[in-house]
Amino acid sequence: MRAAGRDRAWLLTHSDAELPAGQVEKFESWLTRRARQEPVQYILGETEFFGLTLRVTPDVLIPRPETEHLVESALERVRHDAAVRICDVGTGSGAIAVALAHALPRAEVTALDISAAALAVARENAERHGVAGRVRFVESDLMSAVRGERFDVVVSNPPYVRKDEVLEAQVRDFEPPGALFAGSTGLEIYERLIPEARAALVEDGWLLMEIGHGQREELAHLLRDWDAVEFVADLQGIPRVAIAQRRG
Repeated sequence: MRAAGRDRAWLLTHSDAELPAGQVEKFESWLTRRARQEPVQYILGETEFFGLTLRVTPDVLIPRPETEHLVESALERVRHDAAVRICDVGTGSGAIAVALAHALPRAEVTALDISAAALAVARENAERHGVAGRVRFVESDLMSAVRGERFDVVVSNPPYVRKDEVLEAQVRDFEPPGALFAGSTGLEIYERLIPEARAALVEDGWLLMEIGHGQREELAHLLRDWDAVEFVADLQGIPRVAIAQRRG
């Protein structure tokens, strides 16, 4: 459908139509790329996340459905008419930042990433969905570039894969390693981010982070000095979001 520039309805009603040579060549090139395990999202140049169509390139991690639990959890903890200040650490494609800005009309979002190329993609997605005026993009190693600023909510889907963990070829060979791998334990980014977030949050502010399979107990330990710590599971029952509140 995409190679032909037509929708499903057109294809169903024109089953005998012949595609122009250029469209056939495009489709065949896509098949070749997919046969090499390249993700469909990179081939098409976009994906769906939280009801939004987002641009994706090999410079950014492909947003997963599991990350929608992080967005949902954040939305449950703020008033939708509030002028809330949100910081998205490691924004990548901007999926989380754009989804929250789209759902919260008075929110001001700061989207941080160490990759300038990723920030360019995120900026394009913010413009596509009409929220660029309320999303600030800053190149930063975690929260270093906004040290001294205060936020009501800090959200992050950080790298959390151990460097020796075996991944599918379409992930390992195509998605940016810096957005996947955290180090030998997979906890290295959390160990830096959690204290940075605590320093940046206002009293009663919220920290929400996506976590990897089997990391619940380690994250509970890292968050032992926080309040209202809880974990949200994905549809498979796997703890996927760590939530904590800063009080006092």
